[in-house]
Amino acid sequence: MPATSHRPTERVLDILELLASTPEGLTLTEISHTLDAPKSSIMPLVHTMAHRKFIFLNKNTSRYQIGIAAFSVGTSYTSSMTALEFIHQEMKTIVRQTQETCQLGIQEQSNLLYIAKEESEAPIRLVSYVGKRMPLYCTAMGKAILSHASPQKVRELYPRGLYPVTPKTITDFDVLLRELELCRIREYAEEREEATEQILCIAVSLVKDHEVVGGLSVSVPIYRDTPEKSERIITLLKESKGKIEAYFRENDLDASSLTLLHP
Repeated sequence: MPATSHRPTERVLDILELLASTPEGLTLTEISHTLDAPKSSIMPLVHTMAHRKFIFLNKNTSRYQIGIAAFSVGTSYTSSMTALEFIHQEMKTIVRQTQETCQLGIQEQSNLLYIAKEESEAPIRLVSYVGKRMPLYCTAMGKAILSHASPQKVRELYPRGLYPVTPKTITDFDVLLRELELCRIREYAEEREEATEQILCIAVSLVKDHEVVGGLSVSVPIYRDTPEKSERIITLLKESKGKIEAYFRENDLDASSLTLLHP
């Protein structure tokens, strides 16, 4: 067994998977036999799971079956996937109208984690990938997310200071905090070559119930940028932000739902 495994936890998950694949349910003896584990070790787990409604005992058959709590967890995951699909549609719309790459990211401690990407068909574009991590302070999405945090919280995220990712990365806290205040005022963030040389990025945060869910961005090679294009991107991002946040509200999604979708 891997060093990170925990036997009782594995047993609980084994029981859930076993009952999920057996709609008619199983008796305690059958569960014990199938998992090759003594009844004495299975019984307290089954009782706790039943108490928490992840499974239930069908008194007519004396068999344990999947319970309502397990269904709720599954529904939550389905809602998260549906939310991601909705966001993907918005991202595709942005790419069609800008011919530039659109990305979705979430905060992972002091970093930005990219969890979705829609590529443009332009011959020269941002080189990035889902699963990539970058410091929040040097990315437009990261700045959009940090703009919701207090100055103290921003400093606490980087106890060793801000290191330069490129020659244009902001490495002074006071400068960064002034930029974050500007982000709050204009409701979008941008960075020019702070994360990747020759790339401009514009982003908005995504919020549910006053809690930041993540960020949405568009990246443009500097040579293709114009004031008109930037304004168009800002408008599209704000429109998509409004639609996505309305979707969160209308579907009563948990604010942390996108964090379930780590690569």
